[in-house]
Amino acid sequence: MITRAIVLFAHGARDPRWAEPFKRLQDRVQSRDPAIRVALGFLELMSPRLPELVDDLVPQGISHISIVPVFLGQGGHVMRDLPEIIEVLRHKYPDVEFRIATAVGEDESVLDAMADYCLRAAG
Repeated sequence: MITRAIVLFAHGARDPRWAEPFKRLQDRVQSRDPAIRVALGFLELMSPRLPELVDDLVPQGISHISIVPVFLGQGGHVMRDLPEIIEVLRHKYPDVEFRIATAVGEDESVLDAMADYCLRAAG
């Protein structure tokens, strides 16, 4: 039984096409480790929102949830909104371990990959 999940946490948008790269990322992460459930959750404007997603994961036996903010930086949504949501979820699910990673764009290897892309794009 799978007990661990990675939640890719993104902002959300009105246009459903906006989520396509995040879905591709979800598929890539999932294919690298089938023993972990990889899910995509949103702050607003799209479904599932993070609380709804956790409400779905916990009854499936998920007891360790790592939230990975797929944001370029540690702005207000990651530093203020996300901790507030997680605090509510911790009270609702006291037996679930929640971990919050830093925003993906704060990672040096991600910045290096983006710099490489920028140089390739410049031709």
